[in-house]
Amino acid sequence: MTDRGTSLDPWYDSYAQRTAGLSASEVRALFAVASRPEVVSLAGGMPFVSALPRELVTGSIDRVMEHDAAMALQYGGGQGLRTLREHIVDIMALEGVRASAEDVVVTTGSQHALDLVTRLFIDPGDVVLAESPSYVGAIGVFRSYQAETVHVAMDDQGLVPEALRETIARLRAAGKRMKFLYTIPNFHNPAGVTMSRERRIEILDICRSNQILVLEDNPYGLLWFDEPAPQAIRSIDEDGVVYLGSFSKTLAPGFRVGWALAPHAVREKLVLANESAVLAPNSFGQYVVNAYLDAADWKAQITTFRGLYAERRDAMLAALAEFLPDLQWTTPNGGFFVWLTLPDQLDSKAMLPRAVKELVAYTPGTAFFADGRGGGQMRLSFCYPTPEQIRTGVKRLATVVNDELELIETFGTAARPAPVPDAAQTVSAPPPNMS
Repeated sequence: MTDRGTSLDPWYDSYAQRTAGLSASEVRALFAVASRPEVVSLAGGMPFVSALPRELVTGSIDRVMEHDAAMALQYGGGQGLRTLREHIVDIMALEGVRASAEDVVVTTGSQHALDLVTRLFIDPGDVVLAESPSYVGAIGVFRSYQAETVHVAMDDQGLVPEALRETIARLRAAGKRMKFLYTIPNFHNPAGVTMSRERRIEILDICRSNQILVLEDNPYGLLWFDEPAPQAIRSIDEDGVVYLGSFSKTLAPGFRVGWALAPHAVREKLVLANESAVLAPNSFGQYVVNAYLDAADWKAQITTFRGLYAERRDAMLAALAEFLPDLQWTTPNGGFFVWLTLPDQLDSKAMLPRAVKELVAYTPGTAFFADGRGGGQMRLSFCYPTPEQIRTGVKRLATVVNDELELIETFGTAARPAPVPDAAQTVSAPPPNMS
């Protein structure tokens, strides 16, 4: 009755079937090594919070403790602080979203909102449509609820409408139940591209005609460089779209404050699911974020972040052009990420241990697909390292790529992956975030 798994875990036979979808990141061990200070990490999607003036945060905390401590340190409501939800409505209006605070639900980061929506809609075996590639954290959530993630092709203008039509027709013919389309239309994670206005309208029409909900995830929308992204999909349709937002990228992820904007009937269920999961979202974090939005020039701070990330984007594109000119990559107009395509012979997952040995880290493309694809791509993050570190990291990456190609040309095969150094011997530091 037992196998190797049960012999290591006496509770193996008691777990719910859905726990089979809970799996560790395939690169977590490598990221523990990549946290060493001498390694240039182009892997994690961590915002550069050091650009947030400390006095803005400490001032907000001081005001909360002086005026609202009794409430901020207490349990709150399952929908979230009313005044914060009103601020969120104003923030979404910058991207064309018309909303009422009554239909906003505050969550513990947008990842929590993503989990709640999936919990509400997905039965085992249901299909979630997602871009190809898609956010690694979303794929993990869908897998944990026993959904089947089906990828739909995208190009430099985002999700391809004709590919969506064909995928829906194929799945419907196979008797599959499609619950929602998950999309990151602005400065996509990991691809870096932005969906065009025309595509947004067409894709929404396709989903409407097939009674498929659109789940629009928009953590990066205000972090544009050269020009704003088109207005949100939610600005076109209030009934067929659930919109997810977050303060993690425009303020700081440590507050763990995000939100969902949903049609009224869905909103009611989200509040119940929120209360069931966490009783109430983080009261103190909400009050601090609310105080920050009350007093700080938060639009100017977002402009500061834009300039900082644009400079780092430029540094990465320049380094790629200098050191890896024969490769292909996306050119993001905002956000945190560049999507790099390798020569056909190379595999980003197999190459990663050698890259870490050469003191550079990235996220293999396989992390962003539910079906094992992505070995020919990698995600490079420019949000956290300095421009100088980015150039150094890309130069090291080029050495690895070129050495692998030389081995293939000489011996017909790439090098075996280098052994991963013992993470226990590295400095004690948090691994770079894959988000």
